[in-house]
Amino acid sequence: MYLTIPAGSLELESHLREPEGEPAGGLVLCHPHPLYGGTMDSRVVYRSGKAAARAGFAALRFNFRGVGRSTGRYDEGLGEKEDVAAALGWMEAKYPGKPLAVFGYSFGAWVGLQVGCRDPRVRAMIGIGLPLDMYNFEYLVDYSNPSLYIFGTRDEFCSPMNLENLIRRLSFASKIHRLQGADHFFSEHVEEVENLIEQFLKGLNPSQTLL
Repeated sequence: MYLTIPAGSLELESHLREPEGEPAGGLVLCHPHPLYGGTMDSRVVYRSGKAAARAGFAALRFNFRGVGRSTGRYDEGLGEKEDVAAALGWMEAKYPGKPLAVFGYSFGAWVGLQVGCRDPRVRAMIGIGLPLDMYNFEYLVDYSNPSLYIFGTRDEFCSPMNLENLIRRLSFASKIHRLQGADHFFSEHVEEVENLIEQFLKGLNPSQTLL
């Protein structure tokens, strides 16, 4: 279902995919860099939303400001954080009392997970293709809720040194998966990403375990 979400004076083009039956929670999905072709319809984001619905979560994909039919313009990650917060607020109103989670891919991970770390409504996070060579992800070290991070061993924007430096300091609630041979775009590994996300979210589904 396509819809528009208010974000202050802006409007964000969005798509909501609901699971069969009552949702266990809501997942907000943040797409890659707007200036390099990233949209809510990016293959990894789209397939991750499908995985979330299969796991029992409502999945909200949205376009950052200035992308697609979203109003406004690119704001170097600052205004985009407001977009994420607006999406979370919309999901909270749509599914009151349900736990929320944040998914971010590449630039979307840098922006979305920052918001997720400081928002008490967010009970879990998923980060895909974190560009550790480009952005500072130090804030993840203090995050203690369940989280899933997926990296490609051939990611052009994530050196092995930076990856190891982050992984060794993450909390024990973090699950790390390295996909052998995958690059930043997970071109031949989207199905693996999808399956990992589905299994992670199923583990958070209150019908199977407590979130």
